[in-house]
Amino acid sequence: MSFDTDIVIVGGGLNGPALALGLAAGGLRVTVIDAMPAAPRKQDDFDGRAYALALTSVRFLQGIGLWEAVAEHAQPMLEIKVTDGRAGEGPSPFFMHFDHAEIEEGPMGHMIEDRHLRRALMEAIDAHMNIAVMNGEKVIAQTTDNTGITLNLASGKKLRARLCVGADGRASGTATRAGIKRTAWSYGQTALVCALEHELPHNGIAHQFFMPPGPLAILPLTGNRSSIVWSETTADAARINALPDDAYLDVLRPRFGDFLGGISLAGARFTYPLGLSLAHDMIAERVALVGDSAHGLHPIAGQGLNAGFRDIAALCEVIIDAQRRGEDFGAGVALARYQEWRRFDNASLALATDTFNRMFSNDNPLIRIARDIGMGVISALPGLRRTFIREAAGLNGDLPRLMRGLPL
Repeated sequence: MSFDTDIVIVGGGLNGPALALGLAAGGLRVTVIDAMPAAPRKQDDFDGRAYALALTSVRFLQGIGLWEAVAEHAQPMLEIKVTDGRAGEGPSPFFMHFDHAEIEEGPMGHMIEDRHLRRALMEAIDAHMNIAVMNGEKVIAQTTDNTGITLNLASGKKLRARLCVGADGRASGTATRAGIKRTAWSYGQTALVCALEHELPHNGIAHQFFMPPGPLAILPLTGNRSSIVWSETTADAARINALPDDAYLDVLRPRFGDFLGGISLAGARFTYPLGLSLAHDMIAERVALVGDSAHGLHPIAGQGLNAGFRDIAALCEVIIDAQRRGEDFGAGVALARYQEWRRFDNASLALATDTFNRMFSNDNPLIRIARDIGMGVISALPGLRRTFIREAAGLNGDLPRLMRGLPL
């Protein structure tokens, strides 16, 4: 039976196009189905959203030929400072400090604005001869057989491929149609997201300040700007977000402090509810999941996109290696290798972020003492500190070739 494409990817955010570029580099024909029209994806206005890319994610973008297009817009993260305390009272004397100079590979990661990364991905897939893009299309049904999968679109079109990859977020229709169940819960927290301009330079230092309602991340962008991810209880976040800009900043200032001088908003303000979502399986018949479709994490460690890129690098390697061996890469045997590779890592990361959030987002005095002492011990021991730095850079674990700086 003929195929319209080798692999169809459902989801046109960041993970879907990145996966398409990796697979197309291996000579595969790929179609990306995006429910959104193209124009909103390519908007160039700064809206405040940004991502912390670990060192291995930078290597991944280099491997798929994208880093050169965004490097000039990326801000290296040279240090990370982690503190604990209450708003307006200043941080605890116990803290963690990680410096990129303690590892040989370079900066632990880079901050990149959503607009630059998204636009570069869109332009790259539009220009690639092995990638077709279907914007404004929605999948309404999928059926599988021994050789492939057929997708029915809302427009009445049908698309047949050897494999379908779901990159369509936590409410993944691809996963639901494949019968993949998931475990999910809310943290009762909401993230307030914005970008700030400040008077003093940040010197490439990322800050994480843990407070009882939730953490405040201050992440360096290019120039005298920082990206803010600020967690509050859901009720308080709704109240704060309803305030005008000046009043919003008045609430933020006691939490932010004055170490960067005066602050002002740069770009829009966003909120999103925080919770955990973990698919019970990353594969089904002729289906694989990547990114938030497989695991939606708390942003406490900034690992959501990095974990998605690690999924993608692993799936590309598994599929392309199977193709070179003459195997059916969409069959269960090949897909099982991908699940075996990524499932434990993703479950461990979900457990770690969940535990970390529960441990730090409370005001129990005994837990506060324990965690403060723990941070002081980690910061004082070079070997343990180096392990945490390598973890932040994404260098630990069984890395795919693209994340080791090797070609597919």
